[in-house]
Amino acid sequence: MSTVTHNRKASGTTSSLAKRQASENVVGKSMALPPHMAKKRPALANVTNQRPTSHNISKSTSNLKGSSIVNNNGASYGSIFSSSTHVKPTASTKSIPTSRKDAIVPPVQSKMDVSPSKSDMDETMSTCESLNSPDVEYIDNNDIAAMESIERKTCSKLNISDHTETTVCKREILMEMGTNDKIVDLDVDFMDPQLCATMACDIYQHLRASEAKKRPSIDFMEKVQKDINPSMRAILIDWLVEVAEEYRLVPDTLYLTINYIDRYLSGNLMDRQRLQLLGVACMMIASKYEEICAPQVEEFCYITDNTYFKDEVLQMESSVLNFLKFEMTAPTSRCFLRRFVRAAQGVNEAPSMQLECLASYISELSLLEYNMLCYAPSLVAASAIFLARFVLVPSKKPWNSTLRHYTRYQPSDLSECVKALHALVCECPNSSLPAIREKYSQHKYKFVAKKHCPRSIPVEYFENISS
Repeated sequence: MSTVTHNRKASGTTSSLAKRQASENVVGKSMALPPHMAKKRPALANVTNQRPTSHNISKSTSNLKGSSIVNNNGASYGSIFSSSTHVKPTASTKSIPTSRKDAIVPPVQSKMDVSPSKSDMDETMSTCESLNSPDVEYIDNNDIAAMESIERKTCSKLNISDHTETTVCKREILMEMGTNDKIVDLDVDFMDPQLCATMACDIYQHLRASEAKKRPSIDFMEKVQKDINPSMRAILIDWLVEVAEEYRLVPDTLYLTINYIDRYLSGNLMDRQRLQLLGVACMMIASKYEEICAPQVEEFCYITDNTYFKDEVLQMESSVLNFLKFEMTAPTSRCFLRRFVRAAQGVNEAPSMQLECLASYISELSLLEYNMLCYAPSLVAASAIFLARFVLVPSKKPWNSTLRHYTRYQPSDLSECVKALHALVCECPNSSLPAIREKYSQHKYKFVAKKHCPRSIPVEYFENISS
């Protein structure tokens, strides 16, 4: 038992980077991928919104300064910052390929910080895939009895009973709405602890009440920021989507990252040279909040190609945390989507992966658009469900009494937001920021980004449902 405990403590105090390297040493050099087969992604070298007049762009650059980042479609994000760009001196200058998926970006070493020399972070590897699971500690029958006794005492003190019936949100659920339209009760599965059936309604009622308190300003670009604009923000978010995919971060991490970025920009003047630094610092904070195995600070330095050093990332992290007063919990549209997708599917219908993926795709598209900040997260989530149902079945009204009951939105409330999202979906194939479209064009997301979206939505679909 002492050996097991020692192993678990050792594994708990070792960084994910050290564990990855240790696992590589155990397997042996013969199992490692050759350098020419490793897939690296270039750092985001520019967030300006200037576009070149020609697509004949150099395949590589000798320095971060004066270079441009090019997407898969050949479109460039523009020239790099002015001569005052904040670029760290490196021990050796190496060219940075501009291809997204097939490029090899060797880590640039410096005297202050050294990027991971063997960080094979390809598209098939997550941050913690190489970590060994901790050894299982088995308990005997006496321990089981003791655990059951503690559980009984805890339930008694917290007034937790085995009674599974609840009256929360049951009003009007079984009432008939119209002729054959009934509200479906979603909170009937008390055996699944993740559904929180006994308190789900209270949870979402609290999220609706608190979403206004954790929202960024809707006009910080005009009133606060002087050196950045919505296009630069969109380029940064497009890059963060790719980083989240490469590290296989959960969707909530991406949504929280953007929430932190916008809230910080709402009250702090930011120059364009440090906008990417803000992005990686906010993603590191969100990863620590949401992820089981969060990437280390060295890895966030590495993905920027050491444009920023470890101390700078940590200092920016401290600045963000202090400005936000460590209030990291924030309702995002992703929080509401979980509930609204279940309301759209019903409890008796087979879960539709296409509906869930399509709603997620539409919701993520809204993250790129600065003008979408004027809509509450719950409104964006409900509008994404409305539009997703319309795209999948254009001949049927997307809204029903169940959705109206659980989202608390009538179709007329969604009209403006749905039309804005509809425009984003229709324009997405021609966008110069393809990260979200490429992400949802994969098999694991049911190719929802390739689905045809009708060019118009019938006006009668926005008529209110009588109660």
